Amino acid sequence: MSLIHIVLFEPEIPQNTGNVARTCAATGAALHLIRPLGFAIDDKKLKRAGLDYWDKLNITYYDGLDDFLEKHGDRPIYFFSTKARHTYADVTYPEEVFLMFGKESAGLPEELLLAHPDTTVRIPMRDKLRSLNLSNSVAIAVYEVLRQSAFAGLQETGNLTKYDWNETL
Repeated sequence: MSLIHIVLFEPEIPQNTGNVARTCAATGAALHLIRPLGFAIDDKKLKRAGLDYWDKLNITYYDGLDDFLEKHGDRPIYFFSTKARHTYADVTYPEEVFLMFGKESAGLPEELLLAHPDTTVRIPMRDKLRSLNLSNSVAIAVYEVLRQSAFAGLQETGNLTKYDWNETL
């Protein structure tokens, strides 16, 4: 089973962070938030986007990038950026992995990307567009890591509400 850590560097939009939190809860990924945050953690929009999953999350907060790197800089970290040379699908992710995403208005600092060229990856998209939505990007990345581990630890089949899959109508 993969141990996935989602890292949001200075997130600015509460709805995006709430959606990412919901993805983390649904997949068992840990959420790491690097301050400053562009909202109060009790923001109504944040809570609404995450629904009632907040008690199912493993969240850690950091006082800046240096604080995060001091605690986890020796671990495998993949930096997601539209500026990367490699795509997220070119990577075979390790069992435990940190996936870092930048703030909505500016992404990750270019100095950080330059320091990690082999683990900076992008999600392909059309030229001349700025970026995908942060929460969508996180979902794409998380599910690629999970796909590579054959979705270990997740529900094996969906359940119908009114019927059973073995029934015929």
